[in-house]
Amino acid sequence: METTSRVGAEDAPGTVTEEGVPAARRMVDGYLAATFPWYGLDEAFTGPRRLMQVGTAADGTVQHGSIGHGDEPSIRTDTGTEKQRFAVVVSMGTSPVRRSGDGTGVLDATTVSSAAWLAGSGLLACTWPPQMDHALRDDWLDQQTETAFELADDLDGPAWSVLSLPVDGVPVPFHYRESAYGWVLAGSAQGGVYIGAYGRGMSAYGLGFSVIGDITTYA
Repeated sequence: METTSRVGAEDAPGTVTEEGVPAARRMVDGYLAATFPWYGLDEAFTGPRRLMQVGTAADGTVQHGSIGHGDEPSIRTDTGTEKQRFAVVVSMGTSPVRRSGDGTGVLDATTVSSAAWLAGSGLLACTWPPQMDHALRDDWLDQQTETAFELADDLDGPAWSVLSLPVDGVPVPFHYRESAYGWVLAGSAQGGVYIGAYGRGMSAYGLGFSVIGDITTYA
């Protein structure tokens, strides 16, 4: 991925940045700068929702971002966090092969595999196998991240199944896989968007997605 920065992950909504701008305002500004629509779970989900973070390219272009639903994901260090119930929806704008912002290279086109990779790495970021020594987590994460990349690059492989879920009320096929740490899925939506999602404690089979009409209501 060519993403170079993430906006919103480091600031609590009630804080004020060094520039005097409320963190919640700066966070939603990142989402408003996107040229593609944002997706979240549809109205069947009635729990809490939150902005998480956006990813930008070197030239500041917003490339993807995440919307959280349910519990706030956290690294699970014991069996108590097994009770977490959350789903995170990743929206990623479609983009063709293009020159990099500094003109020195070529950036790959985004694909459904790109969304699957973002979702898989997102799940790993909030996962810590029980009883694992802290010093070993970096090695484990590197290994699992490489595995997630390989899996995302082989969406037609045996690790994935096809799951049909509604997007704006229309059934859409998604690539879906489960692991000991949760589930990951990826597919396409209207408006030049790829949708990725990951979660734990909430079944993916009953989910539906819809475009977010006003992202500022999440701030």
